[in-house]
Amino acid sequence: MTKNAVRMWIETARPKTLPLAIASIITGAALAAWSGKFNWTITLLCLLTTILLQILSNFANDYGDHQKGSDTAERIGPLRGIQQGMINAEQLKIGLIVVAIASLCCGALLIVVAYQNMADLLAFSLLGVLAVVAAITYTVGTKPYGYMGLGDLSVLLFFGILGVGGTYYLQAQQLNFAILLPAIATGLLASAVLNINNLRDIEQDRKVGKNTLAVRLGTENGRRYHCLLLIVAMSCYCIFNIVYVQKMTAFLFVLALPWLIKHGVFVYRHKDPLALRPMLAQMSLIALLINGLFSLGLLLS
Repeated sequence: MTKNAVRMWIETARPKTLPLAIASIITGAALAAWSGKFNWTITLLCLLTTILLQILSNFANDYGDHQKGSDTAERIGPLRGIQQGMINAEQLKIGLIVVAIASLCCGALLIVVAYQNMADLLAFSLLGVLAVVAAITYTVGTKPYGYMGLGDLSVLLFFGILGVGGTYYLQAQQLNFAILLPAIATGLLASAVLNINNLRDIEQDRKVGKNTLAVRLGTENGRRYHCLLLIVAMSCYCIFNIVYVQKMTAFLFVLALPWLIKHGVFVYRHKDPLALRPMLAQMSLIALLINGLFSLGLLLS
């Protein structure tokens, strides 16, 4: 395999989106530590499984869009490997299968290490299979849910509620509804990253029938929706800390507020999709920064 081919596979994995996977696991692990329960092995296996699922979703997205003819020359985002001819559809399909198997194997190992009873074993086995199916069917299949505007809901669920909540539960072995607030906040920030992608490609997606939530809302409402995601996410973190933590050190995450506000104002004011190209990576890193500071604040509290 040539150096260019390796680089193209790395780009297809979209490393700029991987901070989202890392953010959800960091937050879930910090919440477990805050509850007096923490396990390095479970945390690392959660992290590896989530990263593999994110890469699987990215591979499937490229493959599904290519099969449906959605990746045209009008696409504003970076050219994908399959668009440039560096990777063909059959190779990408094989890569997709390999990553899917790796995700299932890693998830199975995680469950074996973490489960405490048969209910845990069955529930997390089912969730693991559903996560793989959801990663693939975002754009692959006859009725991909990403083409119906359900991608944001899926991101909220898997990168927020299940990502954070699952990491917490596998270590703490208890349900704590208080963690729904930071879990939802993490998912909303991840949804903001997806929304940037969809706002950037809104015109091309509309032409090819990819009815993302941004397409359904329209450009103006899509930008308002983006700001709403950021506001509600920060509100969830604040409410959690005020009600449950009640320590000033828990508010470290507000240090990221200037970057978040600057990002939100930029997205709201700039209507040119080309201007949004660098915003995806920026939003991904801001989400990681906020979750990292939130987690550190929990540990210090």
